[in-house]
Amino acid sequence: MTAATLIAAATMVVFGLWMRADPAGFAEWANWPNHEHFLHDAGVFQLAIGLMMVCALWWRDALAVVLAGFVFANSFHAVNHALDSDQGGNSSDPWSLALVSVLALAGLVVRLRMTRDRRAARSRTVAVD
Repeated sequence: MTAATLIAAATMVVFGLWMRADPAGFAEWANWPNHEHFLHDAGVFQLAIGLMMVCALWWRDALAVVLAGFVFANSFHAVNHALDSDQGGNSSDPWSLALVSVLALAGLVVRLRMTRDRRAARSRTVAVD
């Protein structure tokens, strides 16, 4: 299970990096239209899926995994909109996406603290018994 997850995650990361770094090369290989912004976004989302897969092996908390993946994907989605602003969209897109990322990051921090505090409480209970 771990090996399959890591191999699949690595595949997502490799293709995600390729889409982000060389969208024209990836489009040619995949026989897709060369739409730079779309491929940048798709690359970020592929990277986020790979990250979530690895996080799922490390963290047993589904909400923390999802929030971490969302923060990564949405933050780099905001970066894409800032860097690709000459290709369309609204000038507010990077800022509105970044704001949602900050809110999700706050949620992630709270969730990680909650799970850490629960683990610490369980450890103290086990030590007392």
